[in-house]
Amino acid sequence: MAQFVFQDMVNKAGLSSEFFIDSAATSREEIGNGPHYGTVTKLRQEGVPVLHHRAVQMTKKDYDTYDYLIGMDSANIRNMNRITGGDPEGKIYKLLDFAGAKRDIADPWYTGNFDITYNDVLEGCEALLDYILCQKLKK
Repeated sequence: MAQFVFQDMVNKAGLSSEFFIDSAATSREEIGNGPHYGTVTKLRQEGVPVLHHRAVQMTKKDYDTYDYLIGMDSANIRNMNRITGGDPEGKIYKLLDFAGAKRDIADPWYTGNFDITYNDVLEGCEALLDYILCQKLKK
């Protein structure tokens, strides 16, 4: 969900040529699967395009490839640090940290509530884009 929401924001801001946005799992349960039907339904309700995507496993090489590695919850962050062998360059973040919120993204796998998850993701993605744009202006 976060990949599609963030990509939509970047596209609408006319910045798509400056970003490469992708997602990868930190566990193996969903490898090869497409987006959950609840995610697809919620994104369509919000007018966010759903792109073709199949879950892949995050790898250690991703640390060198990407500027930001964003997890949705504390378990993601633990797994990301395990996969990468640590975070010496400070690239690993929890999405809602950018919004100043210390909570995890509500996981609809457990809650069944894609509205709350979407709101969390939207809050985090808006703050992430603001953060990146502010960092770019500082350079």
